[in-house]
Amino acid sequence: DSEEVQKSRHWMNKEFFFKESGKNKHELACFIKAPVTVLENLKCRILNDVSSLVVNDSEELVSNVISIECSDYEEILFPINIMIPFTSCFRGNYREIMVKVTDVNFQSNYLTPISLEGYQGNHKESFAEVKIYHLGVFSVLSCLKKETFTVPKVGLSQKLSMDSRISFCYHPETFSSPAPMQLKIQPIEPSLVSALKARHDMYHSVISTSALVHVQHPSAQPFNSSVTITLPCPPNPEKKRQGDETQHARAISATVKRIASTYHPWAVNSSVRKNGENLSDILKLLGHRNKEEGWKVFDDVVIQNAQNGLVSFELREHLECFAVIRLSFLLENTYLLLFAQALEEALCSTMANVVLYRKKENPHKIVVLLSASKELTYELQNLHEEGYFGPPEPMQQFPLREGEQIHFRFSGNIFASENGKEFGKVYRLIFHSQRKPRLELQIKEVDEFGNHSSPHYKGTAVFYKITREMITKKWEQPLPFGEYQHQSPLCKLALTLPKHEKPINRPQSMKRISSDSSEALWDNLLFWLAEELAEENTSLLALCLPVRQSMLQLVRLKCPDNLTHQIYELLCCWKKSLPRSADKQQLLSRYLQKSGRSDLSEELRLKWQNKVFT
Repeated sequence: DSEEVQKSRHWMNKEFFFKESGKNKHELACFIKAPVTVLENLKCRILNDVSSLVVNDSEELVSNVISIECSDYEEILFPINIMIPFTSCFRGNYREIMVKVTDVNFQSNYLTPISLEGYQGNHKESFAEVKIYHLGVFSVLSCLKKETFTVPKVGLSQKLSMDSRISFCYHPETFSSPAPMQLKIQPIEPSLVSALKARHDMYHSVISTSALVHVQHPSAQPFNSSVTITLPCPPNPEKKRQGDETQHARAISATVKRIASTYHPWAVNSSVRKNGENLSDILKLLGHRNKEEGWKVFDDVVIQNAQNGLVSFELREHLECFAVIRLSFLLENTYLLLFAQALEEALCSTMANVVLYRKKENPHKIVVLLSASKELTYELQNLHEEGYFGPPEPMQQFPLREGEQIHFRFSGNIFASENGKEFGKVYRLIFHSQRKPRLELQIKEVDEFGNHSSPHYKGTAVFYKITREMITKKWEQPLPFGEYQHQSPLCKLALTLPKHEKPINRPQSMKRISSDSSEALWDNLLFWLAEELAEENTSLLALCLPVRQSMLQLVRLKCPDNLTHQIYELLCCWKKSLPRSADKQQLLSRYLQKSGRSDLSEELRLKWQNKVFT
């Protein structure tokens, strides 16, 4: 008993490791600091397959999803400390790292980390350390930073710590009793507004927007007086005129509005503002009192321009969410509401691409990657360094929310496997903007005698988008099979596999015996010719060889980044297609002349006559 008492008093750190599918090495799942008797009963599991269920909009997963369980729960002496490794690419002033704890019923709460750094061996790493009082499923998230303050009866002027340009001024007696407030600021990138304007001409009038402000008012007390809110809303750079240009700008603005109202039904004439900095800009407040009620335009709220791109206005009621929009000419409220909805959806989404590349040295090995579009160039460069290349080319970008899934399967005469044994499954990639979901698979032909008229086997990778609403809330997430017939594919990527010539065992008497070394000499000659042609960046099509289009695709697939090898492979394929009695030198000289390379045609003739093939 005394030994058990000593163990319960003695605390120590224990590392928990896991082995990722398809990889040989073990990776660190977490550290747990607890009494020895507790550590002996704890188990740690990785639940990345259910990561879709632990994130909400505006949250970004930056760690593995970890389940910590105990075989003897009653013996645990809480609290205990856990440290979870994470990788966060970008946080900024508006985001913070939190640990989310989810129970078996998918009820969650958030823990503020004690520390965000720790040591693994001698290396300092990013770890989120929290003190926990119960077990569950843990994940490290990048969340919008929450700022909390209480408004007393005497009023309060509050500048936000995350952005001092944003302020809330509560006048005395705004509330009858102290009222706690919680605020989150969601910045809106100008590039996002530009993308919406590019896709929809009706939003052409939008110049800029403020950040999206989320407010929680738990006490729900009515406002006895208005609140003065100041926000940054970037001015129109094209409207910064002074002095003699003022009248000229007014004339242009009036002309633009006349033209707009003629050709665009959503444009409405408005009076020109007499402000030298923002001559005809119109400011509108959009928001909603609650999610169910939806967006509304508050026309009765007067918004004033302040210095340095700030705007201010008085608000007489609680809004859960709002933003200010700057317009060059007035839009009908219908289109403003459509813009607000489109903006809210775009803020919750990231443009992404699916990449399917194959190993250059081994076309049977492929990688399937889900990448944010803004990082696509960087990811493709990394894949090239690992030896992976196309075709097929990455599919066109499409929007994905955090936690949404891409399911894919293979059809045609090609199927895939993760372990080289189980083929024909459905595969899943879960999108998290700060993680790099990827799968390395082996592909092979279904029927070795299929595609008999083609030099390669053909198949298709079919991809489907699975939204969070389509995912059932269960801790076990088996992949469906054959349940996509009622769903349109997100995209299809064509795949090919080169066929390999099988050796034929002939009797010794039937084996061909070469009377000279002409085959080896021809190989040297063709390689010399390929090098000469590659120096001039000669395209495969420019060679005018009578080969099929599929043959051109095959050699590009075998040698994706080496033109010399491509030309050499094509010449060899052409030579193999000729009968033994054909005059190869004469035919090749003719094609070179036809391709505009008479110089090489003459040099080829001389080398053939002199038997000099280097």
